[in-house]
Parts: sequence; structure tokens; C-alpha cells
Amino acid sequence: MSKGRLLVVEDDFDISNMLRIYFTGQGFDVSVAPRGGEALELTRRALPNLILLDIMLPDMDGYSVCRDLRTTIRTSHIPILFLTQRDERADRIEGLSLGADDYITKPFDIEELKLRVVNAINRQERENALDPRTGLPSGRLIEDQLRRIVRSGDWALLDLSIRHFGVFRDAYGFIAGDEVLRFTAMLLGEVIDEVGSAQDFIGHPGADNFLVISGPARIDTITARLRARFDEEVLTHYSFVDREQGYVALTDGSGAESHGPLMKLQAGVLRSSDRPFADIREITEAAAEARRADPA
Repeated sequence: MSKGRLLVVEDDFDISNMLRIYFTGQGFDVSVAPRGGEALELTRRALPNLILLDIMLPDMDGYSVCRDLRTTIRTSHIPILFLTQRDERADRIEGLSLGADDYITKPFDIEELKLRVVNAINRQERENALDPRTGLPSGRLIEDQLRRIVRSGDWALLDLSIRHFGVFRDAYGFIAGDEVLRFTAMLLGEVIDEVGSAQDFIGHPGADNFLVISGPARIDTITARLRARFDEEVLTHYSFVDREQGYVALTDGSGAESHGPLMKLQAGVLRSSDRPFADIREITEAAAEARRADPA
């Protein structure tokens, strides 16, 4: 089982390759970006558990990358460790003031770096309860966003679940089920990039439940795009036979066969204009009720 997803942002091939080989051998999934723009694109595509970020990059400096990540709600929680040859106090203060979690000077001790990476990921998981399968915010991070929108007064919340997910997992197993959850998380990110904004939030409260916080003017477009893409692309997780017949064949303990439906998104939309909401519990209950009312 992977210990987490790392993104190494480093234009020196020897250093990035060494880090990729070492951390892959330690059980991490490692991606490498030699440029800041590519790092931002990879981060949006699949949220890493931690980013190792060089300050000196060919297209933009690491401070600008960090600033972009910290001011985008979807990526603001990701731990960032700066890697740099600079050891000036002013440089360290600037990096930390932008929200970086640590600052490591080259040349570094690889074992010390590993401990700093592991500790930062563990601390983030303890404090913010990221879902280990999707890497999306859960727990307190979701609650913080819900409290934010209670105060803002102009928001829309999309409550999603994967209908018939249990049927799929019973037929294909829990590993295939986790792959569907990761696919859904990635799809949500891609749709927000297409038709959402940098201030939109995606969370994974648990099981097959996801949520999106966006603006009232965008939420219907987001919902329609999600439904269309999910219905088409989730089929790749089924066998050819199941796709062709349009159902999953299930057999119980006695050998009797039954047919299980294919997965679809069930969605409920809630807007701040629907009615006054006093607290986050009222919001989550109303959103869940709207989702359950969706016949999907």
C-alpha cells in the first residue's frame, strides 16, 4: 500500500531523479515536475499528499507556486516543503510566511528529509483528516469550509453519492471500489477546472459521498457536466460483458443469480438563497435530503 503521493518540483534532473528513486523505494508514489506551471497542473489533476518544492525554477519561482497553491481553496491544505540552496534568513521567512510547512537547505541528508516528509504528512492527516484513498479534504477541513459559507451568504453546495457503488464493490472487490473513488475525485477536479473556479472546494466526507462548494451561478453547469462525464467514463471500470448487458450479474450463496444496476451519480443541490441556515448541521441535513430526492 502506498505511503502517499509526493510531487517533486525540481529542474535539476540529478536531484529530482534521486528523490524519485529514493522515495519510490520507500513506498511513495512520486511524480516529478521540472517547471512551476507543470507542478500546478499536476497538482490540480491529482492532489498530492505533499509537495517538495525548489525555489529556483525556470519559469516561475517556488514562492509564486506556493502562493498560487495557498490561495486556491482546493490545494490550500497540501503540505509544502521548500528545497533550496539559499540559507538566508529573509528567504526562510518569506517561504514560511507564504504558508510553507518546512524549509530544507541543499545539500540535505536524505534520511532527515524522509522523516520531515513523513512527519508533515502524518501531521496533516491527524489535524485535517484527509481521506487516505482520494487525498481529498475530509473531517475538520470540510467543517471549516461549511462554517465559511455560513458567514459568506452567497454559495451553492452540491452533495454527491455514487448510487449502486455497493453493488459494484460486491462484484469487483474493495480494490476496484477504491479505484472508483479515486476516479471520482479526479473527475471532480477536472470538471472544476473546466467550468468552476479556483475558489471552489471539493471534499470527501467518507464512503461514496462527495461534496462541492461553488457559486450559485456555476453549480448547475458543474452538476450537469459531472453527470455526463461520470455516466460515460465510469463504464471503463466494468468488464466488457457487464458494459454490453448494462448490469452486473450477482450470485448469492445458493447459486441464484440477480442483476445489479450500473453506477450513477446521485446529486442534490443546495443554495444559500433556498432559506436561512443557522449552522452547518442544517446545511448538511438539507443537502443530504436534496440528494436522496434525486431519482438518478
